[in-house]
Amino acid sequence: MDRRHVIGLVAALPLWGRAAAEQEAGLFHIGAIADAQYADEDNAGARMYRLTPAKLTEAVATLNRAKLDFAVHLGDFIDQDIKSYDTVLPILRKLACPLHFVLGNHDFAVPQDQKLALPQMLAMPARYYGFVHKGWVFAVLDGNDLSTYGWPAGSPEDVESRKYHDEKCPTAPTWDGGIGPRQLAWLEDVLAAADRQKQKVALLCHFPIYPENRHNLWNASEVIARITPHPSVKLWLNGHNHDGNYGVVAGIHCLNLKGMLDTVDTAYAVLTFHPDRIAVHGYGRQADMTLPLRP
Repeated sequence: MDRRHVIGLVAALPLWGRAAAEQEAGLFHIGAIADAQYADEDNAGARMYRLTPAKLTEAVATLNRAKLDFAVHLGDFIDQDIKSYDTVLPILRKLACPLHFVLGNHDFAVPQDQKLALPQMLAMPARYYGFVHKGWVFAVLDGNDLSTYGWPAGSPEDVESRKYHDEKCPTAPTWDGGIGPRQLAWLEDVLAAADRQKQKVALLCHFPIYPENRHNLWNASEVIARITPHPSVKLWLNGHNHDGNYGVVAGIHCLNLKGMLDTVDTAYAVLTFHPDRIAVHGYGRQADMTLPLRP
């Protein structure tokens, strides 16, 4: 599979909705959704699968009234069955702004011969990639790089991943994943360049790294050790833990958005990027927050 990274520009679109004063106060706005996780299945506890299309439709309508520069889905767009994409992809593609996907563990619940085709199906340039927008670098990370489900069975990547799990983290859940050495090296190059150019960086991943939690990346501690020396890094934004979570490590905000799937209520957010802070405006179960940026 082509694993090349991409750094490109996302152009702001002249959308409608937010008051002029708010638009002037913030540098830009993005929409963020985590764990829509659709399936044509009966409810399972708090997971209300068949409500997802209606929740997505409402979210798209709300986000299209905002002056969004782009939107991101943070992984687990489906729960199972490749046909689930046929139901929810057309809804999210009605967004009136550029759309980016992060791959989650459930996104790989597709036939073995379709696993490598996911990025193309979701119009992603690669499983991990980056783009620059208004002085910010957004690095989209593949937390399924090391995993028991993210590669065709028996492939070199699958064998390597299972060996890593058995030797390095045998008690870690197999529905989590990790970031491999090649991707980490790419990330360090991106962060070093951002440091030199005085850019700010937001890291987008399906999996959390902090606070300590059973949903975290297999190699969360290694990832933290790699990113914290870089002053450019301001935000780690993720999903996966549907309950949501938040912590600060070495000045980096680690924000786990609540999952849209769970309960009759929705959950998503608009993030406004100011020079000195990120304002999180939550919808449904997602709370409002203000995240001051470290120098």
